[in-house]
Amino acid sequence: MTAVRRATLNDAENISTLAVETFGLACPPDMAQTDIEAFCRDNLSPARFEAHLSDPTRMLLVVEDAGMIAGYTLLIDAPPSDPLVDEAVTARPAVELNKVYVRSRSHGSGQAGTLMRATLETAVGHGARGVWLGVNQLNARAVRFYEKSGFTVVGTRRFKVGARWCDDFVMQSVLRD
Repeated sequence: MTAVRRATLNDAENISTLAVETFGLACPPDMAQTDIEAFCRDNLSPARFEAHLSDPTRMLLVVEDAGMIAGYTLLIDAPPSDPLVDEAVTARPAVELNKVYVRSRSHGSGQAGTLMRATLETAVGHGARGVWLGVNQLNARAVRFYEKSGFTVVGTRRFKVGARWCDDFVMQSVLRD
């Protein structure tokens, strides 16, 4: 049975493990493994997820299947720090959908869609009018998923993974008028 819930501090280690397992799936195929590992070490540790879970401006959701975490999302209620993103995002107030990851063996199971719907509902419940995200321009599978989930490309940004700069689309979903 698939279920979505708010993550707790007790989930930090399991989410970190999942994050490290899935992050490389979103990277360009020619991304150096050392850059992926550096990003994971600096951004996806259990301590980082504990910090997210302790921060009232962050909302972390998990989708479970048979009691195991199969995916997670992270919403951040803060203005975009990148001026190009700030200009591109027009649906305000907005929250950032900073992380959306589902185990590869769960792709096609419907769990990602269930998690996304719950995440967007959480954003609305938090008072957001829009949700924005960044996605690598070469990640066609993710772009299609976000488009299917109601997002459109509104701009671009640069995103650093290890020592490499990547080109992302900035996508936005308007949740309510």
